[in-house]
Amino acid sequence: MPTTNPAVFGRPSPTGEPETDERAGPEVVGERGRSDGTGNADGTATTAEAAGGRRWCMGTRLVVAAAAVWSAFLVLHVVLTGRWWVWFLVEAVPPVVFPAVPALLLLVVPLARPVRRWLAPLLVVLLVAGGYLAGVGPGWRGAAAPAGPGDAEVSVVSWNTDYWEMDDDPTAFYAYLRGKDADVYLLQEYLHWEGEGPIHIDRLARLREEFPGYEVVVEGELITLSRLPVVAVHSRPTPATDNGWYWQGAKAQRTDLRVGPDRVLSVYNVHLPVPFRVGDNPLSSRFWTFLAGQHDWWTRELDELRSDVAANPNPVVVAGDFNSPWLGSLIRIGDTTAHSPGEGPLPSFSWPLADYAVPRVWRLDWLFTTGGLSVPRYRFTDSAGFSDHAAQEFTVVVPGAEQAPHGG
Repeated sequence: MPTTNPAVFGRPSPTGEPETDERAGPEVVGERGRSDGTGNADGTATTAEAAGGRRWCMGTRLVVAAAAVWSAFLVLHVVLTGRWWVWFLVEAVPPVVFPAVPALLLLVVPLARPVRRWLAPLLVVLLVAGGYLAGVGPGWRGAAAPAGPGDAEVSVVSWNTDYWEMDDDPTAFYAYLRGKDADVYLLQEYLHWEGEGPIHIDRLARLREEFPGYEVVVEGELITLSRLPVVAVHSRPTPATDNGWYWQGAKAQRTDLRVGPDRVLSVYNVHLPVPFRVGDNPLSSRFWTFLAGQHDWWTRELDELRSDVAANPNPVVVAGDFNSPWLGSLIRIGDTTAHSPGEGPLPSFSWPLADYAVPRVWRLDWLFTTGGLSVPRYRFTDSAGFSDHAAQEFTVVVPGAEQAPHGG
């Protein structure tokens, strides 16, 4: 049956041959017209249909774009964390965001029908990776075997005191510490603060009164109290300037303790510098200059700690405020084992408990061990309003070491 569709055969010519318009170019007959909303009004198909597929709707494009951007961000975060000072600011993002974003994208994947078969597996991979970075899973617990015959148990409290009873009732503050009844206290921020500078304090007489039978070791803003005999103190020399004890002092205090007749346990009391000052204007040069300086300082102190731990033949406990949520996953301390409180698969958070109007979704306080030490008990406890940091309370088992007499 002859057709009269000029879009296909053109107008009849005097010679009987169809006449075509070369300017129009070839066209393709569509199977559907305007009736179902696809194809052109005259029945021809769109270019995307002729190629065998449809154009993605706006929702699909947005989901794919979000997955691509998040994948790129995750790769950059893994590569740059701890290595580039500008990324020091990005490292403040709470780790819970990393599983949350792919989880949210998975919820809307069914709406992106053309790509959901390959996009869903990608988002599952991103979810698993983000969960690991956020501390989800049993692999974060570390060894937790209880003490056996001949093993020594040492109870430890590590806590950032938030400027050492500067704005608190001293009697209540020391009562809170005594109530922990630990063998060893690793305490940070043994100082006061005014404006932009530290203030040196001396509370040794009060500490000896409140903690009879303990040895007290002070280095800069770090203080270690121990019932166990102190066999060695490793201090860093500091310049004899007004605040040299703080700005040039060690941010990881090492104290060697006698745990058994032939066993020495090294405890490291850590407080690494903050990345930036809350309240500074990020559009100012002061903000970025401070950020670069803090990253350099933080990295140097962490490298010093890594070197000392690597050269230490004793079993080691490293605990304190690292001012980073990425320890144990993206930032390591040599061959140490990272430990996490609790018994379930979900992470625990130590900051902030006070002072900041944000949810408690960061872990800045960490515990690491070497030498086959196990940690059968470990928890974050409330600071009773004295600090914005939770206290770390844990028990360390030193294998093959009978408990030494408590020294004074």
